[in-house]
Amino acid sequence: EVQLVESGGGLVQAGGSLRLSCAASGFTFDDYAIGWFRQAPGKEREGVSCISSSDGSTYYADSVKGRFTISSDNAKNTVYLQMNSLKPEDTAVYYCAAGAEVTTTPVLMMMYGVCDYWGQGTQVAVSS
Repeated sequence: EVQLVESGGGLVQAGGSLRLSCAASGFTFDDYAIGWFRQAPGKEREGVSCISSSDGSTYYADSVKGRFTISSDNAKNTVYLQMNSLKPEDTAVYYCAAGAEVTTTPVLMMMYGVCDYWGQGTQVAVSS
């Protein structure tokens, strides 16, 4: 059974930090890119960041560049999203998703959500 389980969300003050984790199981982790997405109430889902398992390339939305860092621990089948200098506009449900790199790309994942598997999400709330 494929599972993507997010954790690490919570409530933090503006300027604070959180680290999200996405634990994957049930598929060959090394063959998939893993992305982070977020959706705020009343807004469309946004691709936040993505990491390629094949070459470690990373991708970021302009809105988070310089503040968020994505990383992967392939031994643990886990991808992390370190979020620093958080802003109230970062408030959203954050989802991780996996896309097989034979059928999609990190750019397609982030721009169009072309992913194979999705997690259930973790809430991040940033107070001003």
